[in-house]
Amino acid sequence: MTPLGHRRLILTRHAKSAWDDPTLDDHDRPLNDRGRRSARALGDWLASRGYEPEEVLCSSAARTQETWAVIAGAPLEVRPLMRIEPSLYQAGAERMMAVLKSATMPTVMMLGHNPGISEFAAMLPARAPADPDFRRYPTGATLVVDFQVDSWDQIAPGQGSVMDFVRLDGRI
Repeated sequence: MTPLGHRRLILTRHAKSAWDDPTLDDHDRPLNDRGRRSARALGDWLASRGYEPEEVLCSSAARTQETWAVIAGAPLEVRPLMRIEPSLYQAGAERMMAVLKSATMPTVMMLGHNPGISEFAAMLPARAPADPDFRRYPTGATLVVDFQVDSWDQIAPGQGSVMDFVRLDGRI
């Protein structure tokens, strides 16, 4: 939970998805085994650090919804409000900002896709993490960024303070 006057965003790119069925539309691709393992590890990592979303804004794509479903299986103390946002599927940074500004809870997790999520992550903090993979924002990457504002509609680019950045796929 965040104190009054603070907002926390947990910004996650979906975990690794499967490409083994060429008949599936991109929107319908599920996670592969590595992606499910990474999402489980991310859920455990979030719980171990007390990064508990109170609201989840999730792209309508199968791989983002499955990423959240696996994360939610971790021992999280909070069961967040869940909102599937079709406009987050392949959204650019400006669209992601607009969706975030509609959030209602102090701690929000947003799950989306590249290239929009890497652009969005880069515009949020005053100072980007030193991690060499930050700009690439690989699958499963998660940024935790805090804002000193009373509501989400007050955030602007460059206002955030990076609390954490993690890359999955065996790197936790």
